[in-house]
Amino acid sequence: MSTPVSEPAVLEPGTLRVTPLGGLGEVGRNMTVFEYEGKLLIVDCGVLFPEEHQPGVDLILPDFEPLKERLDDIVGVVLTHGHEDHIGAVPYLLRLKRDIPLIGSQLTLALVEAKLKEHRIRPFTLTVAEGQDEQVGPFDLEFIAVNHSIPDALAVAIRTPAGLVLATGDFKMDQLPLDGRLTDLRAFAALGDEGVDLFLVDSTNADVPGFTPLEREIGPVLDQVIGRAPRRVIVASFSSHVHRVQQVIDAAAAHGRRVAFLGRSMVRNMGIAEDLGYLKVPQGVLIDYKKAKDLPDGKIVYMSTGSQGEPMAVLSRMANLDHAIEPGEGDTVILASSLIPGNENAVYRVIDGLTKLGANVVHKANAKVHVSGHAAAGELLYCYNILTPKNVLPVHGEYRHLMANAKLAQQTGIPAENTILAENGTIIDLKDGVARVAGQLDLGFVYVDGSSVGEITDADLKDRRILGEEGFISVIVVVDASTGQIITGPEIHARGFAEDDAVFDSVKPKIAAALVEAAQSGVRDQHALQQVVRRTIGRWVNQSLRRRPMIVPMVIEA
Repeated sequence: MSTPVSEPAVLEPGTLRVTPLGGLGEVGRNMTVFEYEGKLLIVDCGVLFPEEHQPGVDLILPDFEPLKERLDDIVGVVLTHGHEDHIGAVPYLLRLKRDIPLIGSQLTLALVEAKLKEHRIRPFTLTVAEGQDEQVGPFDLEFIAVNHSIPDALAVAIRTPAGLVLATGDFKMDQLPLDGRLTDLRAFAALGDEGVDLFLVDSTNADVPGFTPLEREIGPVLDQVIGRAPRRVIVASFSSHVHRVQQVIDAAAAHGRRVAFLGRSMVRNMGIAEDLGYLKVPQGVLIDYKKAKDLPDGKIVYMSTGSQGEPMAVLSRMANLDHAIEPGEGDTVILASSLIPGNENAVYRVIDGLTKLGANVVHKANAKVHVSGHAAAGELLYCYNILTPKNVLPVHGEYRHLMANAKLAQQTGIPAENTILAENGTIIDLKDGVARVAGQLDLGFVYVDGSSVGEITDADLKDRRILGEEGFISVIVVVDASTGQIITGPEIHARGFAEDDAVFDSVKPKIAAALVEAAQSGVRDQHALQQVVRRTIGRWVNQSLRRRPMIVPMVIEA
């Protein structure tokens, strides 16, 4: 799906404009902008994690370009919950304007504030809870409890004279949640009675039939695996999955083991969760990982990051024997999280590496050590029937998820023309209960690479892939500035080739001949001569070695 770029018309009075800047067609970068009467409200501001075809990239941000000239119009950023794909880009937005107010639940804001502290930003915050109403600029906001794989998640109802919008954030309908905090279906039903004009709904599990299994079903499995483990246990999960960490702590305590947190984000987030009372840790169970090595192997559980195979995360470094803790024979490793699309190869590499070291690797495919935090098809149907929204905008998911969600909406009687399959940058205008596509922005990926933000382009990534997959050739030639005749060279050096540099001896006469021919044709421009060299050796390498390397020619005039 690719909508042609088109500038929207000027926003009519009394119309609400909705523009997703991320989270559509991808799992991550969730961010949606609402505009009414010249003011902007943002819901979520997350990151996307890079895939293998994006080498060297640390994070991918939403494209803030449409906001840069309108920062003073932003009245607030509502954060639905504390996962990275919903809060990770906040520091980069606040670099543009530090006093944009952040609105969210207690745990969500605590996680964001800890992240912002590393960026030396002190935010303006408004803490809200379920059942609370707030007027933010022209937007009347109502916050509703939803159940997810992190505590304190909220949906937000946005009221303006243009209509009522409900954005679920990420949610599921676990009927026996670990913290007793249910998705508030009574509040959903009340909104349905009022009349929901536009429903922005989580699509991540829309193609999964039935209902998402209960979170509490994981506890007995973790208890069993940890209880049977003969030596050390290493559990990898998301650093913000408080419920999963709680289950690991409970199982460890039940079997007389102590728990050590590994990974900076895990240590930071669980410290916050414990301080705020979301994580309950029995006295004496936690231990610093440096002291944990003095314990017997059967008395320790390590709780680490790296469940997605991230190269610099703790678990990957363990698998590569690049960490102080080296897994070995008899150790048990539990991957207690979902597989984010695009990370499969990286995760299976880590599993293979750990298995080769002798560890017993337990993961979603061979044991019930994870359940999703997202509503499956049955739960989504339930919501559509409660809310009976006039218009639906599936969000948060790849295209197949969005399409599956749209079909569920249509099965409950919502007309196909009122079910909007959009992409990042699609502009939807809502007025008098009618939602229509009003334009399409041209948005790109914004890459964070070390300290640089937005400087790396897709062309740079293509160069990196070529360097990694096809190799590198440099060619140096010295020519007479007046005649164009070769004085020295061509000198050829290659990297990433199995062949010796001597293999290029047969192409050197071809380069010389091409330069002489160019000189006789009156070509003297240095760049033009370098292109002659590039074309000549590129053609030869492609035909002779079946490769398309990066070629850097250097023609020096003397």
